[in-house]
Amino acid sequence: MDIGIEKIGFYTPKQYIDIVELAQARNQDPDKFTIGIGQDKQAVPAVYEDAVTMAAEASNQILDSDNKSDIGLVIVGTESSVDESKAAALYLTELLNLPENVRAFEIKEACYGATAGLQMAKNFVAAHPDKKALVVASDIARYGINTPGEVTQGAGSVAMLISSEPKVLKLTDQTVYMSRNVGDFWRPTFSKTAFARGKFSNQIYIEFFETLWARYQKEFGATADDFKAMLYHIPYTKMGAKAMRTLDGKISAEKYAQLQTEYQASIKFGREVGNLYTGSLYLGLISYLLNSDVKPDDNLLLFSYGSGAVGELYSAEVVDGFKDNINVQAIKSVIDDREKISISDYEKIFSDSIEDGQSVDPETVTGKFYLKEIKENERLYSAK
Repeated sequence: MDIGIEKIGFYTPKQYIDIVELAQARNQDPDKFTIGIGQDKQAVPAVYEDAVTMAAEASNQILDSDNKSDIGLVIVGTESSVDESKAAALYLTELLNLPENVRAFEIKEACYGATAGLQMAKNFVAAHPDKKALVVASDIARYGINTPGEVTQGAGSVAMLISSEPKVLKLTDQTVYMSRNVGDFWRPTFSKTAFARGKFSNQIYIEFFETLWARYQKEFGATADDFKAMLYHIPYTKMGAKAMRTLDGKISAEKYAQLQTEYQASIKFGREVGNLYTGSLYLGLISYLLNSDVKPDDNLLLFSYGSGAVGELYSAEVVDGFKDNINVQAIKSVIDDREKISISDYEKIFSDSIEDGQSVDPETVTGKFYLKEIKENERLYSAK
């Protein structure tokens, strides 16, 4: 039985900052950010946006009255949880009018959470072929104003409908994974911003890729020539390039050059949005599918990494007619129809928040779903 992605959707906030302007405001050489880090723009979430609202926006792009009734599992992968107890997936079931006879929960493991959800959804559909699973990656990457990690912030969500009728990407059974307790990145419960050992995190990321690629080749008798492209977790677009460099000299020069070309297609949207944490790999997938010459039956290799750390390397096959099952115009509009704001406005938004007893004027909301108010410390959401 084939299992994979039937539909995929994407959302990012309506406002962004220009990375060159951010560099100038921080007295940095813009090339350090645009070339050294590989970013052009950075999404800025509004005060009424969070992991829940963005997940709802991305999911709403791929759901309709027909497929909603078939959903039996809802998983949100996030490290931007809005509650220490209640899962973001539960808010989704109400906002999206999903049936009650579903399992709904949240997965946390840094940027790996959505991949864990995807693999769990695959197993669920294998056991329940008549059911579908909604897997959503939704995050706001925050490091703080004028911090070393500020240039690698961002926000957005990717929603995937997993079923026994994959119309975008068919998942194979070829996967390898590993886990290790590593202190490269963490966010204590008391902090709204993350802590990271940047160089060490890059080192572990590359080490995980090298280890998993060697293991994948040995276990499945694979070579780089088996894949049209290798897609990476890309919290900033130069990070995947660092992992790819480990292939230089180990595969043919022609294949290496071809993989680099494919990689450029996969990072186009990431350069425009910034860090999605759990969604970064899957935004790369969307970018690749819409900006490359990929064809049906092409094989892709996907590298997922979550600091702390868990890594997984798995393969998938592009399905015939995949572009007909992606709302290309909606996704491109999400990216193109945004407003650039000044660095000073971004700094004000960054430090703003909705506190207990406060509510949001619906007239100020640009999307469909929003945090309406916080009442007695309970977050209440609404749809326009």
